[in-house]
Amino acid sequence: MKVRVNSLATVVNGLGSNYANRLSIAVLPALLSLLSPDLAWAGGGEDDGAHHLISSIGISILAATIMAFIGHFAKQPLLLAYIAAGVAIGPEMGFSLVHSKADIAVIAEIGLILLLFMIGLEIDMKKLKESGKALIMSGVFQFILCVLLGLGFFAILGYTIGGGSYDLLYLAVCCALSSTAIVVKLLYSKFELDTLAGRITLGVLVFQDIWAIVVLGIQPNLANPDILQILWSFGKGGILVGMSLLISKYILPHLFKSIAKLPELVLVASLGWCFFICGAANFFGLSVEMGALIAGVAISTFPYNLDVIAKVISIRDFFVTLFFVALGMQIPNPINDLSILAIAGVAALFVIISRFLSVYPILYFLKNGNRVSLLASINLANMSEFSLVIASLGLTAGHIGGNILSVIIFVFVLTSIVTTYMIKYSHPLQAAIGKFLPKLGFKDIASSVEQKAVEDHKEIALLGFFRVASSLVRELQDMKAEDGELLDKIVVVDFNPNVHTKLQAIGVKAIYGDISHMDTLHHAGIHDAKIVISTIPDTILVGTD
Repeated sequence: MKVRVNSLATVVNGLGSNYANRLSIAVLPALLSLLSPDLAWAGGGEDDGAHHLISSIGISILAATIMAFIGHFAKQPLLLAYIAAGVAIGPEMGFSLVHSKADIAVIAEIGLILLLFMIGLEIDMKKLKESGKALIMSGVFQFILCVLLGLGFFAILGYTIGGGSYDLLYLAVCCALSSTAIVVKLLYSKFELDTLAGRITLGVLVFQDIWAIVVLGIQPNLANPDILQILWSFGKGGILVGMSLLISKYILPHLFKSIAKLPELVLVASLGWCFFICGAANFFGLSVEMGALIAGVAISTFPYNLDVIAKVISIRDFFVTLFFVALGMQIPNPINDLSILAIAGVAALFVIISRFLSVYPILYFLKNGNRVSLLASINLANMSEFSLVIASLGLTAGHIGGNILSVIIFVFVLTSIVTTYMIKYSHPLQAAIGKFLPKLGFKDIASSVEQKAVEDHKEIALLGFFRVASSLVRELQDMKAEDGELLDKIVVVDFNPNVHTKLQAIGVKAIYGDISHMDTLHHAGIHDAKIVISTIPDTILVGTD
């Protein structure tokens, strides 16, 4: 039986600091101005481009809102509603309400940057190490196996390499990568990023990003690969990682400790760090998205990461919405060439099947069991946004024709739609497929790794660390001689860094975070606690709802 001392809803809704809302208002214009310096906030009617940018954003958000309402009442994933909004207002199949797709694409890139920054913050290197061989083997060999399968499959369809054309190679490589943006967004909304299957999925996506960087490094010299150029690309990546880790180890801890009592500054400093590393990545000629991921990982061990995640979500969602709307605008009109749509349909089916042929066997033979192996395969059964970048650059370089780019765009859209439902209903789907696997000789295996990876949720959660909480912990310390495990059953959520240090010293788990944000509470595992106690004095809660 679960006990609730004080209403959790009252605490969440009533504390009322509204930091995220205020910061959204403050940060959004700043980010927009960075992207479009000519955007004059004080009137500036001379720049037609600025007006087009604002108009495009406004129309996109309005269309996304309308489609989201329709999707919500129809009980369909919002992600698909955003893509549909892009189709409706775009120039290909819609009403051509937005002409400057380039403006939206630039803004949408911030969504990917913030998304990957949050992924980095979520990456717990200790937990990734617990996944061990399963993560490394699947991360390394999934891409290689999928490329080999793709080469064979598309060769059967009649595609070749030679004569300056690399259609076969591009199709195989693009179909081997999975979408970080879609997968992480869907798993995050289901709170499954920290499950064993979620961690393996995330690890494979990180490896795929590395593979994508290798491809981008080779691409300019595809006809005559330059080994030195490829090694230099790896070297630049190593320099960026090393620089980030050194700064995060020797400089950032002192900076964050000095501002930890001001949650607004923690968020602003975190975003500043993110865009600083993105700028450094761009300077080295690397992907800014990869820079965002590195920035997140570099500070993921800080006690403030959950609080930053909870506050960045509202800003990130604004830009990610534009990303999917922009994607919808780029979908070609299939009426122009129905054969391309047919090829894309077959290729999309191949992408889904290839994940089960590559990811599932690796995880199964590493004794992860049918459940984890199938869930990871389902999560990865789509095409990556990096594939669109690779294909676009291939078209510019003359490696492929426009028809191949159209096929890849359609495959991305089709797999995004199908796997949105697959991930939403992943557990029933996994159970249905799992019934047939023993008949094929794949008997289920009890996964010892999965048992070890069960989250260490605490039975008692203290919201805030005020006098009541301090007295309770002191009493439990006195009782420790009788029951040494009592302190191990407690988690405290508070954004006072001194409290965090004090509790760590006595062996109590402390999480830095603002309890007025529901995401902070979810990440802290409050939903699994048997007892939740609000220790916030009435004097602080006076005047709140």
